[in-house]
Amino acid sequence: MSTPVLLGLGMIAIGVAGRYFTRKMNVGSIKEIMRISGLSGTNYYRGGFEQNMSRREAALILGVSQQSSKTKIRDAHKRIMLLNHPDKGMLEVLW
Repeated sequence: MSTPVLLGLGMIAIGVAGRYFTRKMNVGSIKEIMRISGLSGTNYYRGGFEQNMSRREAALILGVSQQSSKTKIRDAHKRIMLLNHPDKGMLEVLW
């Protein structure tokens, strides 16, 4: 009988503490959460696109050097694709 009551009180305490810390840290918006977590997208290439994509532009978009190995390019591409995938944590800032 006392176990469910204690579990309920514990969950309430966790909820109140979480609310307190989010208000104390001023983490109210998604942009702020993304800034804190490092997912703000500030490291990505924000320039305009050329008519035909060059190796230089592709390297800037992926965040790698033009002389990077194929595995490094694949890893950078996979990271960006996972960030933008609608089923796996797509960044809502892009929409």
